[in-house]
Amino acid sequence: MELGFVGLGRMGGNMVTRLLQDKHTIVAYDRGADAVAAAAGRGARTAGSLAELVKTLAPPRAVWVMVPAGEATENTIRELATLLSRGDTVIDGGNTNYKDDVRRGQELAARGLHYVDAGTSGGIWGLKVGYCLMVGGDREPVARLEPLFRSLAPANGYLHVGGIGAGHYVKMVHNGIEYAMMQAYAEGFELMAESSYGLDLPKIAATARWLAGFVRATRERAEPIAFADAGSGDAATLDEVGELLRALAPLSVLAEASLPGVARLRAACDRAGRLPDALQPELAELVMKLESGLAG
Repeated sequence: MELGFVGLGRMGGNMVTRLLQDKHTIVAYDRGADAVAAAAGRGARTAGSLAELVKTLAPPRAVWVMVPAGEATENTIRELATLLSRGDTVIDGGNTNYKDDVRRGQELAARGLHYVDAGTSGGIWGLKVGYCLMVGGDREPVARLEPLFRSLAPANGYLHVGGIGAGHYVKMVHNGIEYAMMQAYAEGFELMAESSYGLDLPKIAATARWLAGFVRATRERAEPIAFADAGSGDAATLDEVGELLRALAPLSVLAEASLPGVARLRAACDRAGRLPDALQPELAELVMKLESGLAG
């Protein structure tokens, strides 16, 4: 299929790559020249403006918007609405408030345009393992765009969940569950670190059953983490904890609601003095990002 794609950041750029790998035709646009050049290098056609992108696409057009939620998305969709023609479709793949989806759907319908909201989960890992897609919108445009959704998603990773707004509503609940689980683990580790028992947090973390639920919760964003048995030895245990922390790093940047919790988890492991030396630079960089996120 042919698709216009707006927003070529780390996640958007990887989504474009995954679509190109499945032989879709992508016309890509981003305000950053380097991002556009990178997309062109992977085989995408490119546009220098939204107007050029729309002009390049054959009707009925579909344009996927993958820019930060809020004003950036609002302005992009508002401009696209003035450029597209009746029967064209706008797909919002960001983290838009579902109430804004309902409003936009009504505004675009008045122009004869379709609106589809796609709750997208997968982060920077999605290129390799796929993106879980929770899609909301009217049946006809969603069915027509289904080949795109199936290319982006892993097996059983795409579902048309309901009408306009339903996709982002389900994604919102998904995020709440995920962040609450992460927060609970983080606060649990902090309690253990502050106790008088001198607990070995990495060994506790590496116990397969103890973290099995957490691994399942993070599997769609991180490659599966294989924890050895508790008696496998310190060296293996530290390696496994390192893998856990590496998986948490991108999650913490994406999950703003759980930044305090992830910071506590890392701080607890650090206080225990058991972080592998190789992870210290990563820890320092992440703490800086965490502090910046919390300050914002």
